[in-house]
Amino acid sequence: MSNPINLTNHCSVTEATDNTWPVYQPFVNAIHDKIHEKDVSGTGWIQDPLEQNSSVLFELNWLAEEIKAQADTLIVIGVGGSYNGTKALDQALSPYFKRTDIEIIYAGHQLSGAYLEQLLQHLEHKNPYIYVVSKSGTTLETSLTFRLLAQFMKTKYGQSYCERIIVATDGNSNPLRKIASDNHYRCVSIPIPIGGRYSLFTVVSLLPLAVVGIDIMELLKGASAASEQLSNSEIEHNLAYRYAILRHEYYKKGYHVELLASFEPCLTTLHEWWKQLFGESEGKQQKGLFPTSASYSTDLHSIGQFIQQGSPILFETILSFGQIEGDVVIPFDRNNGDQLNYLADRRFNEINCHAKEGVIRAHVDGGVPVIELTVNKLDAYHMGYLCYFFMKACAMSGCLLGVNPFDQPGVEHYKRKTLESLTNSVVHSMK
Repeated sequence: MSNPINLTNHCSVTEATDNTWPVYQPFVNAIHDKIHEKDVSGTGWIQDPLEQNSSVLFELNWLAEEIKAQADTLIVIGVGGSYNGTKALDQALSPYFKRTDIEIIYAGHQLSGAYLEQLLQHLEHKNPYIYVVSKSGTTLETSLTFRLLAQFMKTKYGQSYCERIIVATDGNSNPLRKIASDNHYRCVSIPIPIGGRYSLFTVVSLLPLAVVGIDIMELLKGASAASEQLSNSEIEHNLAYRYAILRHEYYKKGYHVELLASFEPCLTTLHEWWKQLFGESEGKQQKGLFPTSASYSTDLHSIGQFIQQGSPILFETILSFGQIEGDVVIPFDRNNGDQLNYLADRRFNEINCHAKEGVIRAHVDGGVPVIELTVNKLDAYHMGYLCYFFMKACAMSGCLLGVNPFDQPGVEHYKRKTLESLTNSVVHSMK
């Protein structure tokens, strides 16, 4: 089986080379064995994603067809891993301008009253379904937004409104599942051993992606291929582990910021999913790389100067694709006022590729290490492979740091403090 991803390290600052992989191999073997144990919390996603979803694919496709037949809008209510992966693949795999017959709108990912007021106004003349996603069933942003939009739906549709609401939560008893039961909302279950930021290949994302026309079977086939190819603990044969080790080596060398960059604007939301994945998995115990991102060539004209000649705190991971659907030819101009006729009849994707190569050379010349990940094609299969690749690399990378890559104690602390503040304000207002 050919490898859908190639990795090139464009800087020799790191000592992680073919001659030094053996130094890491014993540690990698131990970590690999641990994260592949079935009773380790948060690692349920590691098993073959296609096999894991085989029993629910019929139901998901049936629900997707119902939504497409009955609605012109799907509102996905969720925050963090409950929507980041969905939005990332929706934007990466959908046309820039010509959308499907159904619009997908995201809500519950912030607490802006202005956003929600305008959303309600937008929905007045729409025919929506709601898909609310919360593994715990208690996330504040999601719960408050769902309360508001459920009331809107009840006013709009009367008692039949419950038929237009679908809930995704885990199999345990929680407030959201009880609300669903009390109001006769349909429920789909998020597998318990899979954390939010690793839930891309579950009902969390698969249902809305199917609604907007993404081929979820191809997506799962790509993830399945990755799960097979990346099941080998040998570093020489596991590209995800090589990426994790390179990141770790750069971190030890004092590069504490990793910048993910790509040259297709449809990937900007994938950057956001990647930032949550690595930031929430590694940022613990005062450790971890700070994940940030840039969209090239746009951001070369804003933060490009800093990247090239600013504080030497970062390295880049540049994501590129061998094949991208869609391209245009640069026309010939008789007047040649812009003096660009030497590029006539060349294609924009070719120019974009030369821009990438120039950026890599310039940044390496400026002392910025660059890891290039080249994916064969920008399509559902290869995006499934890539996302699984990042998840597997993240698990290894967090363990190399000595942190648990499957929990998020800092996020839970923020939630507790927010609830404390809200409770105190309510008590104060009642005095």
